[in-house]
Amino acid sequence: MIIQNGDNSIRFYQFFVPIPATNHRNSCNQAMTAAADQHPWFGIEQEYTLLDMEGRPFGWPKNGYPGPQGPYYCGVGANKAYAREIVEAHYRACLYAGINVAGTNSEVLPGQWEYQVGPCEGISIGDQLWASRYILHRIAEEFGVCVTYDPKPVAGDWNGSGAHCNFSTKAMREENGIIHIEQAIDKLSKQHLRHIKAYDPRGGKDNERRLTGAHETSSIHDFSAGVANRGCSIRIPRQVADDKRGYLEDRRPSANADPYSVAEAIIRTVCLNE
Repeated sequence: MIIQNGDNSIRFYQFFVPIPATNHRNSCNQAMTAAADQHPWFGIEQEYTLLDMEGRPFGWPKNGYPGPQGPYYCGVGANKAYAREIVEAHYRACLYAGINVAGTNSEVLPGQWEYQVGPCEGISIGDQLWASRYILHRIAEEFGVCVTYDPKPVAGDWNGSGAHCNFSTKAMREENGIIHIEQAIDKLSKQHLRHIKAYDPRGGKDNERRLTGAHETSSIHDFSAGVANRGCSIRIPRQVADDKRGYLEDRRPSANADPYSVAEAIIRTVCLNE
């Protein structure tokens, strides 16, 4: 800042503004820059739940519960898929905004939905996911509906909400990339606690309600990996195992995770060996 004195002399002041503790983009971008030659790709499956103005999942009966889980996942029909018009309006708005949204589907919990952002290279996964979340809130607002990214929006025998992170490097995507995928999983297995702390805003306190080992989750306390296994920490998709190249799916991040923190943790563990 420049200030002019009364005698017309000039004084120069330089102010250093600290980076807020919640700004994880800066450190994430540093990691992405260091690993740029490995061309890391990310895709995040963002789950969320729609709520009415009373805080109940949208479409649920006022004085009770809907039928058990089962027919709602990828379901069709007014008694199975609630507020699809919000989901499709959000999808179109994301496309208009230039967000690389890849698809949507209704989820296991009635009133719960998912959309996928990616593939995005490097820091753009965090930029695009944050923008898409904002757009979702604005779209839902037009319909008088609220959005929650709570990882366990309804206690009991109901699925929680995650933000599964699909990840690959150039080496993983090439022939015999399965070797590099397995090496990445081995590195991730040794840093389980670090990742649990990075995968929800409260260092695991939110996610512990979701990662119980039930409802298509692994236990928050243990690391596991497997092919086509939705109950593992890291899932290798069946097609990836058959092709022997592709990507891995980290199923641990909670729906309310900061994508910058998630992506940075993966990059530092897998690509930078930190």
